[in-house]
Amino acid sequence: MVGVKGGVPLTDFVNTVTSSSPSLDSFISTTNRYLVGPTAELDLPFGFGVEFDALYRHFNYSFQDDVTGTGKTTSNAWEFPLLAKYRFPIPGIKPFIDGGVTFDTLSGLKQTLFGASSATSPVELRHNSIWGEAVGGGLDIRLAYVHLLPEIRYTRWNTQHFTTPDDLLHWNQNQAEFLLGIEFGGTPR
Repeated sequence: MVGVKGGVPLTDFVNTVTSSSPSLDSFISTTNRYLVGPTAELDLPFGFGVEFDALYRHFNYSFQDDVTGTGKTTSNAWEFPLLAKYRFPIPGIKPFIDGGVTFDTLSGLKQTLFGASSATSPVELRHNSIWGEAVGGGLDIRLAYVHLLPEIRYTRWNTQHFTTPDDLLHWNQNQAEFLLGIEFGGTPR
């Protein structure tokens, strides 16, 4: 089956703290409240399956310090989960659980220093690509050859895309999302 998946983050992608001292760095993050992308699933016997998603999101953060001045960093992020799925053998609406590995990579990373030039690699950048583990659960609601799949998914990243030595900015290694998949094809379950 193939389809589309969209959702909203339940946690911020980037955590920031504003320093109480005006001479220290300050960061402000804006989490865009959407994820979207294609999904594909291969049904296997006995309620098992394999799912692959390509989820897009955009995020940014602003900063101010005494050394570099003020600026803004923006980036796109693509997350690629590969999950094993199990549907419980219950008639009608089928609850499911899934789990597996996920890979996340940044694209279009840009840092703009106000009053200066742009840099493609902010000093806060630690890793352009990271991986982690994901687990989730939801329902498979079938409507003829269309499946609605609401799901809550938790991801634990192995490291951070961004961090600062004073921890005023860091990538959230624990992320949760509410996702809704709409898949087409296959046989009614």
